[in-house]
Amino acid sequence: MHRILPFLLFLGLGVLLKRLPVFPKETDRSLNLYVIYIALPALILLQIPSLTLSSHMLVAVLMPWAVMITSALLVLLAGKLSRWSRETTGALLLVVPLGNTSFLGIPMVEQFFGTSAVPYAVLYDQFGSFLALATYGTLILALYGKGARPGPGQVVKKIITFPPFLALLAALFLPISPLSATIKPALTMAAGSLVPVVLVAIGFQMQLLLPRHEIAPFAIGLFIRLLITPVLFLLACKFFGLTGPAVRVSLFETAMPPMVTAGALASIAELKPGLTSAMVGFGILISFFSLPMIYQWIQ
Repeated sequence: MHRILPFLLFLGLGVLLKRLPVFPKETDRSLNLYVIYIALPALILLQIPSLTLSSHMLVAVLMPWAVMITSALLVLLAGKLSRWSRETTGALLLVVPLGNTSFLGIPMVEQFFGTSAVPYAVLYDQFGSFLALATYGTLILALYGKGARPGPGQVVKKIITFPPFLALLAALFLPISPLSATIKPALTMAAGSLVPVVLVAIGFQMQLLLPRHEIAPFAIGLFIRLLITPVLFLLACKFFGLTGPAVRVSLFETAMPPMVTAGALASIAELKPGLTSAMVGFGILISFFSLPMIYQWIQ
Protein backbone atom coordinates (compact mmCIF):
# COMPACT_ATOMS: atom_id res chain seq x y z
CA MET A 1 0.00 0.00 0.00
CA HIS A 2 2.89 2.37 0.72
CA ARG A 3 3.89 2.16 -2.99
CA ILE A 4 0.39 3.09 -4.12
CA LEU A 5 -0.14 6.13 -1.92
CA PRO A 6 2.29 8.46 -3.79
CA PHE A 7 0.42 7.82 -7.07
CA LEU A 8 -2.89 8.67 -5.43
CA LEU A 9 -1.39 11.71 -3.73
CA PHE A 10 -0.05 13.31 -6.93
CA LEU A 11 -3.22 12.52 -8.88
CA GLY A 12 -5.23 14.14 -6.10
CA LEU A 13 -2.93 17.18 -6.08
CA GLY A 14 -3.56 17.67 -9.79
CA VAL A 15 -7.32 17.51 -9.26
CA LEU A 16 -7.02 20.01 -6.39
CA LEU A 17 -4.78 22.47 -8.26
CA LYS A 18 -7.27 22.64 -11.12
CA ARG A 19 -9.75 24.14 -8.69
CA LEU A 20 -7.41 26.90 -7.54
CA PRO A 21 -7.81 30.09 -9.62
CA VAL A 22 -4.09 30.91 -9.39
CA PHE A 23 -3.29 28.10 -11.87
CA PRO A 24 -3.93 28.90 -15.57
CA LYS A 25 -6.19 26.60 -17.59
CA GLU A 26 -3.23 25.40 -19.69
CA THR A 27 -1.06 24.42 -16.73
CA ASP A 28 -1.34 20.76 -17.69
CA ARG A 29 -0.04 21.48 -21.20
CA SER A 30 3.05 23.24 -19.80
CA LEU A 31 3.72 20.32 -17.48
CA ASN A 32 3.34 17.83 -20.33
CA LEU A 33 5.77 19.78 -22.53
CA TYR A 34 8.31 19.76 -19.71
CA VAL A 35 8.01 15.98 -19.55
CA ILE A 36 8.45 15.50 -23.31
CA TYR A 37 11.39 17.88 -23.74
CA ILE A 38 13.29 17.38 -20.48
CA ALA A 39 12.23 14.68 -18.03
CA LEU A 40 11.57 11.77 -20.43
CA PRO A 41 14.75 12.28 -22.53
CA ALA A 42 16.74 12.46 -19.29
CA LEU A 43 15.29 9.15 -18.12
CA ILE A 44 16.12 7.51 -21.46
CA LEU A 45 19.71 8.80 -21.42
CA LEU A 46 20.08 7.61 -17.85
CA GLN A 47 18.74 4.07 -18.17
CA ILE A 48 19.17 2.79 -21.74
CA PRO A 49 23.02 2.72 -21.89
CA SER A 50 23.26 0.50 -18.80
CA LEU A 51 21.10 -2.34 -20.15
CA THR A 52 22.45 -5.50 -21.79
CA LEU A 53 20.58 -8.40 -23.38
CA SER A 54 20.97 -12.17 -23.03
CA SER A 55 19.05 -14.98 -24.73
CA HIS A 56 16.92 -16.00 -21.73
CA MET A 57 15.61 -12.45 -21.42
CA LEU A 58 14.41 -12.32 -25.01
CA VAL A 59 10.77 -12.95 -24.08
CA ALA A 60 10.76 -9.79 -21.96
CA VAL A 61 11.92 -7.81 -25.00
CA LEU A 62 9.57 -9.31 -27.61
CA MET A 63 6.32 -9.58 -25.66
CA PRO A 64 5.66 -5.82 -25.29
CA TRP A 65 5.82 -5.41 -29.07
CA ALA A 66 3.34 -8.24 -29.56
CA VAL A 67 1.12 -6.66 -26.91
CA MET A 68 1.29 -3.29 -28.65
CA ILE A 69 0.31 -4.75 -32.04
CA THR A 70 -2.50 -6.87 -30.59
CA SER A 71 -3.94 -4.02 -28.54
CA ALA A 72 -3.77 -1.61 -31.48
CA LEU A 73 -5.64 -4.08 -33.70
CA LEU A 74 -8.32 -4.54 -31.03
CA VAL A 75 -8.72 -0.75 -30.72
CA LEU A 76 -9.02 -0.37 -34.50
CA LEU A 77 -11.63 -3.13 -34.60
CA ALA A 78 -13.61 -1.61 -31.73
CA GLY A 79 -13.38 1.85 -33.30
CA LYS A 80 -14.65 0.56 -36.63
CA LEU A 81 -17.54 -1.36 -35.07
CA SER A 82 -18.48 1.55 -32.78
CA ARG A 83 -17.87 4.24 -35.43
CA TRP A 84 -15.62 6.32 -33.19
CA SER A 85 -14.33 9.66 -34.42
CA ARG A 86 -10.79 9.94 -35.76
CA GLU A 87 -9.73 11.79 -32.58
CA THR A 88 -11.20 9.10 -30.30
CA THR A 89 -9.54 6.29 -32.25
CA GLY A 90 -6.19 8.10 -32.20
CA ALA A 91 -6.47 8.78 -28.47
CA LEU A 92 -7.13 5.10 -27.67
CA LEU A 93 -4.38 3.97 -30.06
CA LEU A 94 -1.99 5.91 -27.82
CA VAL A 95 -3.15 4.99 -24.33
CA VAL A 96 -4.34 1.39 -24.78
CA PRO A 97 -1.31 -0.30 -26.47
CA LEU A 98 1.21 1.54 -24.25
CA GLY A 99 1.16 0.39 -20.63
CA ASN A 100 2.48 1.99 -17.46
CA THR A 101 5.26 -0.60 -17.28
CA SER A 102 7.84 1.59 -15.56
CA PHE A 103 6.47 4.01 -12.96
CA LEU A 104 3.79 1.59 -11.77
CA GLY A 105 4.99 -1.65 -13.38
CA ILE A 106 8.47 -1.90 -11.88
CA PRO A 107 7.37 -1.19 -8.26
CA MET A 108 4.46 -3.62 -8.67
CA VAL A 109 6.74 -6.35 -10.04
CA GLU A 110 9.09 -5.85 -7.09
CA GLN A 111 6.19 -6.02 -4.65
CA PHE A 112 4.60 -9.16 -6.14
CA PHE A 113 7.65 -11.08 -7.42
CA GLY A 114 10.55 -9.72 -5.38
CA THR A 115 13.70 -7.79 -6.23
CA SER A 116 15.18 -10.59 -8.33
CA ALA A 117 12.39 -10.14 -10.92
CA VAL A 118 12.99 -6.42 -11.46
CA PRO A 119 15.54 -6.85 -14.33
CA TYR A 120 12.86 -8.56 -16.42
CA ALA A 121 10.51 -5.63 -15.79
CA VAL A 122 13.25 -3.15 -16.74
CA LEU A 123 13.90 -4.99 -20.01
CA TYR A 124 10.18 -5.14 -20.81
CA ASP A 125 9.88 -1.42 -20.20
CA GLN A 126 13.10 -0.08 -21.71
CA PHE A 127 13.33 -2.23 -24.85
CA GLY A 128 9.56 -2.53 -25.24
CA SER A 129 7.44 0.29 -23.88
CA PHE A 130 10.07 3.04 -24.18
CA LEU A 131 11.01 2.12 -27.71
CA ALA A 132 7.33 1.82 -28.64
CA LEU A 133 6.59 5.24 -27.14
CA ALA A 134 9.35 6.85 -29.18
CA THR A 135 8.44 5.11 -32.46
CA TYR A 136 4.86 3.86 -32.49
CA GLY A 137 3.69 6.72 -30.24
CA THR A 138 5.21 9.33 -32.52
CA LEU A 139 3.66 7.66 -35.57
CA ILE A 140 0.18 7.75 -34.00
CA LEU A 141 0.66 11.41 -33.09
CA ALA A 142 1.68 12.21 -36.65
CA LEU A 143 -1.27 10.34 -38.17
CA TYR A 144 -4.04 11.31 -35.75
CA GLY A 145 -2.86 14.56 -34.14
CA LYS A 146 -4.61 17.84 -34.73
CA GLY A 147 -4.24 19.26 -38.22
CA ALA A 148 -4.17 17.89 -41.75
CA ARG A 149 -3.23 14.25 -42.32
CA PRO A 150 0.55 14.26 -42.96
CA GLY A 151 2.34 12.56 -45.80
CA PRO A 152 5.05 9.90 -45.28
CA GLY A 153 7.83 12.49 -45.29
CA GLN A 154 6.12 14.53 -42.59
CA VAL A 155 5.57 11.42 -40.48
CA VAL A 156 9.26 10.51 -40.69
CA LYS A 157 10.23 14.09 -39.86
CA LYS A 158 8.03 14.11 -36.75
CA ILE A 159 9.50 10.80 -35.61
CA ILE A 160 13.15 11.78 -36.02
CA THR A 161 12.63 15.20 -34.38
CA PHE A 162 10.68 13.86 -31.37
CA PRO A 163 12.88 14.64 -28.31
CA PRO A 164 12.56 11.21 -26.60
CA PHE A 165 13.36 9.51 -29.91
CA LEU A 166 16.48 11.65 -30.35
CA ALA A 167 17.50 10.75 -26.80
CA LEU A 168 16.92 7.08 -27.59
CA LEU A 169 19.14 7.25 -30.68
CA ALA A 170 21.85 8.97 -28.68
CA ALA A 171 21.63 6.37 -25.91
CA LEU A 172 21.77 3.44 -28.34
CA PHE A 173 24.31 4.54 -30.92
CA LEU A 174 26.52 7.30 -29.54
CA PRO A 175 29.37 6.89 -27.04
CA ILE A 176 27.64 8.99 -24.43
CA SER A 177 28.70 7.03 -21.34
CA PRO A 178 31.53 9.44 -20.36
CA LEU A 179 29.27 12.44 -20.92
CA SER A 180 26.31 10.88 -19.12
CA ALA A 181 28.55 10.08 -16.16
CA THR A 182 29.54 13.75 -15.99
CA ILE A 183 25.98 15.01 -16.06
CA LYS A 184 24.44 12.04 -14.23
CA PRO A 185 23.32 14.12 -11.22
CA ALA A 186 21.40 16.48 -13.53
CA LEU A 187 19.90 13.57 -15.50
CA THR A 188 18.90 11.86 -12.27
CA MET A 189 17.24 15.00 -10.98
CA ALA A 190 15.32 15.59 -14.23
CA ALA A 191 14.31 11.95 -14.58
CA GLY A 192 13.13 11.83 -10.98
CA SER A 193 10.69 14.66 -11.67
CA LEU A 194 8.92 12.75 -14.46
CA VAL A 195 6.47 10.70 -12.38
CA PRO A 196 5.15 13.45 -10.06
CA VAL A 197 4.95 16.03 -12.87
CA VAL A 198 3.05 13.70 -15.20
CA LEU A 199 0.69 12.54 -12.45
CA VAL A 200 -0.10 16.12 -11.44
CA ALA A 201 -0.75 16.95 -15.11
CA ILE A 202 -3.03 13.92 -15.45
CA GLY A 203 -4.89 14.89 -12.29
CA PHE A 204 -5.21 18.45 -13.57
CA GLN A 205 -6.82 17.17 -16.78
CA MET A 206 -8.83 14.40 -15.14
CA GLN A 207 -12.59 14.53 -15.49
CA LEU A 208 -14.64 12.76 -12.85
CA LEU A 209 -17.67 12.84 -15.15
CA LEU A 210 -17.18 12.07 -18.83
CA PRO A 211 -19.57 13.10 -21.60
CA ARG A 212 -22.01 10.30 -22.41
CA HIS A 213 -20.48 9.64 -25.84
CA GLU A 214 -17.03 9.04 -24.26
CA ILE A 215 -18.15 6.48 -21.66
CA ALA A 216 -18.15 3.57 -24.13
CA PRO A 217 -14.62 4.25 -25.49
CA PHE A 218 -13.41 4.71 -21.91
CA ALA A 219 -14.83 1.36 -20.77
CA ILE A 220 -13.79 -0.55 -23.90
CA GLY A 221 -10.26 0.86 -23.83
CA LEU A 222 -9.67 -0.07 -20.19
CA PHE A 223 -11.26 -3.49 -20.72
CA ILE A 224 -8.80 -4.20 -23.55
CA ARG A 225 -5.84 -2.84 -21.58
CA LEU A 226 -6.49 -4.38 -18.16
CA LEU A 227 -8.16 -7.69 -18.97
CA ILE A 228 -8.49 -8.78 -22.62
CA THR A 229 -4.83 -8.34 -23.60
CA PRO A 230 -3.28 -10.07 -20.56
CA VAL A 231 -5.75 -12.98 -20.83
CA LEU A 232 -4.95 -13.45 -24.54
CA PHE A 233 -1.22 -13.57 -23.84
CA LEU A 234 -1.69 -15.81 -20.82
CA LEU A 235 -3.55 -18.31 -23.03
CA ALA A 236 -0.90 -17.98 -25.77
CA CYS A 237 1.94 -18.70 -23.33
CA LYS A 238 0.11 -21.74 -21.99
CA PHE A 239 -0.54 -22.97 -25.54
CA PHE A 240 3.13 -22.65 -26.54
CA GLY A 241 4.39 -23.99 -23.20
CA LEU A 242 6.27 -20.81 -22.24
CA THR A 243 7.18 -20.74 -18.56
CA GLY A 244 9.71 -19.22 -16.20
CA PRO A 245 10.15 -15.96 -14.29
CA ALA A 246 10.70 -13.82 -17.41
CA VAL A 247 7.39 -15.06 -18.85
CA ARG A 248 5.46 -14.50 -15.62
CA VAL A 249 6.85 -10.99 -15.12
CA SER A 250 6.17 -10.11 -18.76
CA LEU A 251 2.57 -11.36 -18.47
CA PHE A 252 2.15 -9.28 -15.33
CA GLU A 253 3.43 -6.21 -17.18
CA THR A 254 0.85 -6.73 -19.96
CA ALA A 255 -1.86 -5.98 -17.38
CA MET A 256 -0.54 -2.55 -16.37
CA PRO A 257 -2.89 0.44 -16.88
CA PRO A 258 -2.33 3.03 -19.64
CA MET A 259 1.03 4.80 -19.66
CA VAL A 260 0.93 8.25 -18.05
CA THR A 261 3.32 9.67 -20.65
CA ALA A 262 1.07 8.41 -23.46
CA GLY A 263 -1.74 10.38 -21.85
CA ALA A 264 0.50 13.44 -21.82
CA LEU A 265 1.25 12.98 -25.53
CA ALA A 266 -2.45 12.66 -26.31
CA SER A 267 -3.10 15.90 -24.45
CA ILE A 268 -0.38 17.77 -26.35
CA ALA A 269 -1.84 16.53 -29.65
CA GLU A 270 -5.36 17.53 -28.46
CA LEU A 271 -6.57 13.95 -28.84
CA LYS A 272 -9.48 13.81 -26.38
CA PRO A 273 -7.43 14.95 -23.34
CA GLY A 274 -10.36 14.48 -20.94
CA LEU A 275 -10.94 10.92 -22.11
CA THR A 276 -7.26 9.91 -22.08
CA SER A 277 -6.65 11.52 -18.70
CA ALA A 278 -9.63 9.67 -17.25
CA MET A 279 -8.33 6.40 -18.70
CA VAL A 280 -4.88 6.97 -17.21
CA GLY A 281 -6.14 8.14 -13.82
CA PHE A 282 -8.95 5.66 -13.33
CA GLY A 283 -6.85 2.93 -14.96
CA ILE A 284 -4.30 3.29 -12.15
CA LEU A 285 -7.06 3.10 -9.53
CA ILE A 286 -8.72 0.05 -11.10
CA SER A 287 -5.37 -1.72 -11.56
CA PHE A 288 -4.92 -1.84 -7.79
CA PHE A 289 -7.73 -4.41 -7.85
CA SER A 290 -7.11 -6.07 -11.24
CA LEU A 291 -3.36 -6.71 -10.85
CA PRO A 292 -3.68 -9.05 -7.83
CA MET A 293 -6.23 -11.05 -9.83
CA ILE A 294 -3.91 -11.30 -12.86
CA TYR A 295 -1.05 -12.27 -10.54
CA GLN A 296 -3.05 -15.24 -9.24
CA TRP A 297 -3.85 -16.38 -12.79
CA ILE A 298 -0.23 -16.43 -13.96
CA GLN A 299 1.14 -18.46 -11.04
